[in-house]
Amino acid sequence: MQYIEYTLNATPFSETATDLLSALLGEVGFESFVVEGQQLKAYVQASLHDEAAVTAILADFPMPNVTLSVSHQLAEERDWNEEWEKHFFQPIVIGQRCCIHSTFHKETPQVEYDIIINPQMAFGTGHHETTGLMLGELLESDLNGCSLLDMGCGTAILAILGRMRGATPCTAIDIDDWCVRNSLENISLNGVDQISVYHGDASILSDKGPFDYVIANINRNILLADMACYVERMNPGATLLMSGFYVDDIPVLRAEAERLGLRFVHHRENNRWALLRFTRG
Repeated sequence: MQYIEYTLNATPFSETATDLLSALLGEVGFESFVVEGQQLKAYVQASLHDEAAVTAILADFPMPNVTLSVSHQLAEERDWNEEWEKHFFQPIVIGQRCCIHSTFHKETPQVEYDIIINPQMAFGTGHHETTGLMLGELLESDLNGCSLLDMGCGTAILAILGRMRGATPCTAIDIDDWCVRNSLENISLNGVDQISVYHGDASILSDKGPFDYVIANINRNILLADMACYVERMNPGATLLMSGFYVDDIPVLRAEAERLGLRFVHHRENNRWALLRFTRG
């Protein structure tokens, strides 16, 4: 498979800027992100490359004090999955209770919840803060016997942890058909059942649920657009967990949630990334 390699420089360089770039580029088809020194390398399949979309993202980059420069080229032919897995994907450990790792990691800590994934190219390194926030929140939630919806499931690690902690049944949805296939693979790798995976967006929720927990680790704009669909499929007393956005985005997301009748419980943050927890009355 042929890939286009982008090299992006952010001045001043920061992890916040590279994380935000990764999240935005992921919305237009980029599959893998690697920080090398003070540069971000981003990869997209040549057949999905939309240079105009990338230009628009860079022009509207929401950090006004950051200057961006970019170049791109056809990536050299090699086994990108193998290269990326060997050199860049590291295990994620949450509170010594949960470890996310791949089959090629031979030394991982002994934890309560051990989750194996086949990350391949789509598990971007830019989302560890939001993934960690979500995993931590699920570890502190009583999920036993609760129906759970994982919107924008990606590799389905949140749905898998939810099921391991007793949530049932679980539903995972993603707009990317590659993520659907990878989610099914990861569910099989972990030997969990009662997780149904669907290809689509919030428009397919009308015949799903209702749910006791809705978790959505996406981005601010999609959360604002789809939150009403989530609320419609929530049981009375159900919980909504949202992440994938910055602390600065909390007021607008909280206002929309409260407009829809949800009650704010708390927020958590890590390196300016945030998580919000609400319940439905």
